[in-house]
Amino acid sequence: MASFVDRVVLHAKAGNGGNGCVSVRREKFKPLGGPDGANGGNGGDIILEVDPQVTTLLSYHRSPHQAATSGKPGEGDLRIGKSGEDLILGVPSGTVVKSMNGDILADLVGPGAQYMLAKGGQGGLGNAALASPKRKAPGFALLGDTGEQIDVVLELKSVADVALVGFPSAGKSSLIASMSAARPKIADYPFTTLVPNLGVVDAGDVRYTIADVPGLIPGASEGKGLGLEFLRHIERCAVIVHVLDCATLEPGRDPESDLMTLEREIEIYSQQIPPTHGHLPLMERPRLIVLNKADVPEAKELAEFVAEDLRKKYPVHIVSAVSREGLRELSFALAALVTEVRENQPEEEPAPIVLRPEPRGARNEFHINRLGGSSGTFYQVLGDKPERWVRQTNFDNDEAVGYLADRLAKLGVEDELVKAGALAGDTVVIGDVDGGVVFDWEPTMATGAELLGPRGTDLRFEESSRPTRQEKRDAFYEKMDAQEAARQELWTERESGVWTDPEEQ
Repeated sequence: MASFVDRVVLHAKAGNGGNGCVSVRREKFKPLGGPDGANGGNGGDIILEVDPQVTTLLSYHRSPHQAATSGKPGEGDLRIGKSGEDLILGVPSGTVVKSMNGDILADLVGPGAQYMLAKGGQGGLGNAALASPKRKAPGFALLGDTGEQIDVVLELKSVADVALVGFPSAGKSSLIASMSAARPKIADYPFTTLVPNLGVVDAGDVRYTIADVPGLIPGASEGKGLGLEFLRHIERCAVIVHVLDCATLEPGRDPESDLMTLEREIEIYSQQIPPTHGHLPLMERPRLIVLNKADVPEAKELAEFVAEDLRKKYPVHIVSAVSREGLRELSFALAALVTEVRENQPEEEPAPIVLRPEPRGARNEFHINRLGGSSGTFYQVLGDKPERWVRQTNFDNDEAVGYLADRLAKLGVEDELVKAGALAGDTVVIGDVDGGVVFDWEPTMATGAELLGPRGTDLRFEESSRPTRQEKRDAFYEKMDAQEAARQELWTERESGVWTDPEEQ
């Protein structure tokens, strides 16, 4: 089983809010002491946070479904429900959060960087919080809202100062093992390195990280071999090191042609990715060439022969990961390049906090669509507040439904329906057409103490004389059945000769 995973699909579900409580305080000599139902707790959020101790996405590969805890319902005597605990998911530095469509949602770099992945549901209000001069003892409470549910793709882009790039079996793994304490898998066959290896190198007072990127082949930028799976690991590096194999026996291979191939693949890939914040474009970053396997006499002779031509492009070091020849000089040369990049890299300033309070009475909190279908014209109401209020309403309680109608009217939904051309009795959907709440619209009369009736009821529903959709449907079918029965009776009378067609006489 793989021990390194750099791409996973994560299914996150935030916690639901707890329901509000319906309760009336009762004490000795105070049989109705007023409402004391408390609010439900909020659901837990799901937060992604960079953890220095996490180096892979393996845990989410094994457990792709993550859910936060829900809030507890409120109780009587004003005992507020406990909120669900936030679920903080540790990810490596360099994790990119993408939607299932490929849009970048967040780029997490640096210890402590966070991203709110899914927001927990809001707890429902108890009847104590809903009390008002008109509703002194509400007989209902609001339900807890559902938590957000989202599917995202997590991609890891290694954050290293130096990236070793080269063909398979060029000796990159051996090089990083000789320069650091990393112990990657090493063998004499292509694609030994299936995952990036990270190592830490100390060169005097400078400490830097070095990444061993799996081998590239011609066409890697088009997805051949392991190309696109691991080319992204060089996006954040400060220095690119071309490791060239001087002892290869493959026909048509030599250090100069290998360098041209590697540069071409990186150039093509750099055109496919957006600019990385805080880094130069990929093709403008410092380069260094390592001619490896100098412990082989023929390889060392070839390295010395091509070194002069290659130095016209980039600095060249002849090394051997086996005999450790030239490694000390290479280590200090890389330290100097990394130090230069760090000194020239601008410091990131924290973004200023901008407060943009929503204006009071704003009417852009919802919008109405006029739609048509097989059943005729209907109206769709979309908006955060109306949809959330519907989810928090207990439709088995008439008083709760009346409270929802008052809230929608106060928000301006009814006025906008009138402007859109809606008439009393028209079909209105709040939310998605498939899963939203459907009802026949009736202009709402503002509620008052004289219309509330007993707790849990609303006299406006009892006095409504307009038939419901089901009643309309039943009346339609009854009418159609009556018409069919009349046709059958007339046909029977005609067959029995009770009456004749005047045109036939």
